[in-house]
Amino acid sequence: MSDASPAALERIDAALARIEAAAAKRAFDADALRRRHATLREKVEDAIGALDALMTRETPD
Repeated sequence: MSDASPAALERIDAALARIEAAAAKRAFDADALRRRHATLREKVEDAIGALDALMTRETPD
């Protein structure tokens, strides 16, 4: 590839930069989704626990 033009090399470098940026964004988005999921899961577990406690206290004997 010693005969590759500087313009072709610049296009390749630009394409690689776009690919790297897209990969970084995707990794960031996946991490954000994992954090939101963990937060939602914790809130749901708390709500279910609170409902369970209410139902246990109000069960007629």
